[in-house]
Amino acid sequence: MASRPLVTLVTATAIGVLAFSAPNLPGLRAAAQAPASNTEAPTFEVASIKANKSGEPRSFLGNPPGGRFSATNMPLRGLIAFAYGTPQPLPNFRIIGGPSWIDSDHFDINAKASTEFQPGTNGPSPQVALMLRALLAERFKLVVHNESRELPVYDLVMARSDSRPGPQLRKSEVDCAALFASRRGGGAPPPPPQPGERLQCGMMASPASVVGGSVNMSQFATLLARMVNRTVVDKTGLAGNFDINLTFTPDQPAKAPGATVDQPIRVNGVDIDPNGPSLFTALQEQLGLKLESQKGPVDVVVIDSVDHPTED
Repeated sequence: MASRPLVTLVTATAIGVLAFSAPNLPGLRAAAQAPASNTEAPTFEVASIKANKSGEPRSFLGNPPGGRFSATNMPLRGLIAFAYGTPQPLPNFRIIGGPSWIDSDHFDINAKASTEFQPGTNGPSPQVALMLRALLAERFKLVVHNESRELPVYDLVMARSDSRPGPQLRKSEVDCAALFASRRGGGAPPPPPQPGERLQCGMMASPASVVGGSVNMSQFATLLARMVNRTVVDKTGLAGNFDINLTFTPDQPAKAPGATVDQPIRVNGVDIDPNGPSLFTALQEQLGLKLESQKGPVDVVVIDSVDHPTED
């Protein structure tokens, strides 16, 4: 399989972008099998951690070529999600415990390994996650353990009896492995996408949309889990990569006194049609998919202890 020199995670509020080059990532239950142990983990050669007090809503995390790892404006929960969510970052609800500052305080991390990261079979290099685990244990004194809990889950299945995708779920022709391989020459990675801008190989989610380029259903299920706050298991049977364009109206907060029914909802500075379809309805109408409620074992990462890091 072609190597994967670039992996990025960009978040806006609680939802975000997943840009991976792997064509066939397994489901979330496979991701949960990663052990919560830092024993004999590989480590970065050098690493710098600083507090980010910019107040920006967007965060960026990636491993550009040259054995580098960078995180900008990331909360600690997001870093834990990346470190313990191999091959895909964990949804926040699968990280249990910890003080409130793991969400409110944000950090910039720049680190470098002694050699280039080796590509993973089903996603980003596992070396990146292991090195980040070791860094969090050393600098944040992070101690965690895994538990399996019986929790509500969703199965992502086809909504139509003929298993035909909806009009906004189309087969992608982009070769992501070749695209990422072309960036192996080094240099800075491409800038994070703007809200609503389509990635060639990844997804951007705003409070009322998901725009994806050349992503598979396991990746989409991972992102949906963040949006519905529940594990989502891909059971669509759809193989290959797809372009996605999903728009919906999020759950509405209580209206202000005097507000009209048709007055736009403003979420994170974006006006949203209050009369649009819900996420569940949009999935069926636009993508030909639906979520079926089930119960099943879900692996979670439990935070036993953690401290603020010493900056350098």
